[in-house]
Amino acid sequence: MKIKVGIIGGAGYTAGELLRILVHHPSVEIVFVHSESNAGKKVTLVHEGLMGDTDLVFSDSYDLNAIECLYLCSGHGASSEFWSRNVRPESLKVVDLAQDFRDERCGYVYGLPEINYQRIASASLVANPGCFATAIQIALLPLAAAGRLSGAVHVTGITGSTGAGVKPSATTHFSWRTDNMSVYKAFEHQHLLEINRTMGLVMPGCDAEINFIPMRGDFARGIFVTAYLDSDMSQDEAMALYHEFYKDSAFTHMSDKSLDLKQVVNTNKALVWVEKHGGKLLILSAIDNLLKGASGQAVQNMNIMFGIDQHAGLNLKPSGF
Repeated sequence: MKIKVGIIGGAGYTAGELLRILVHHPSVEIVFVHSESNAGKKVTLVHEGLMGDTDLVFSDSYDLNAIECLYLCSGHGASSEFWSRNVRPESLKVVDLAQDFRDERCGYVYGLPEINYQRIASASLVANPGCFATAIQIALLPLAAAGRLSGAVHVTGITGSTGAGVKPSATTHFSWRTDNMSVYKAFEHQHLLEINRTMGLVMPGCDAEINFIPMRGDFARGIFVTAYLDSDMSQDEAMALYHEFYKDSAFTHMSDKSLDLKQVVNTNKALVWVEKHGGKLLILSAIDNLLKGASGQAVQNMNIMFGIDQHAGLNLKPSGF
């Protein structure tokens, strides 16, 4: 029996990536892809990379009783509005890709498998983490779990243009973005809320001050994070700590050398590297913002919720060249 799936907000980047995964997922049947603005159109007219893979058509209606798993892919705030107009069938599992329920309101479980696998496995409602939040938390979680996260933590994260969504803006169109970089929302990015919350849960009393500088990169997809802080650990101690923390993780891996973004683009992997410089510990992490930072992690969460292999549908090869 295949899991019957529906998607709300089917025209954006995250929905496009979901479809790219789910049309080939061995345990999934896509029942509907909802988009009021594209109703009646073939999905491949919007998500052109799926041409030849599916004959799905966008719908302007949906039946929540006809599916077992619902993905909410609309903009932030839209998920709350959706549930103000609809009643969730008791048996329906939901993965929300917006930020509406990441504080675990209304019974949602925060969907970061690296720390919440067991809770996700028994959950009906999962709030997918933000893309920057995923990359930064993966960089810092082993330190927090060991009680070694304190003081000033300096973080820079560079993201591709797809992180801004499918609707074009002054800072996403090609002629502005190419050969260019810029800082935005310095020290005030919205993902800091969920990052600080998680660190406080993993390390009660955590007093670390996470100073986050987000940057727009001149590439389409991927997030590359550099973080450093004062630490008395040696290189070997730090490596051992991180290896132990991620030894059972399905998609987060310790690298044997410093990272390149291309190692993770087009995959659901998160790669991590640590190195010591005098009294400073440097941590690098890299993910694909649309996959481990969004749709790939959403499918990973669905797999966990339904008790199937986490890797199902997610054995994706990075774009090496």
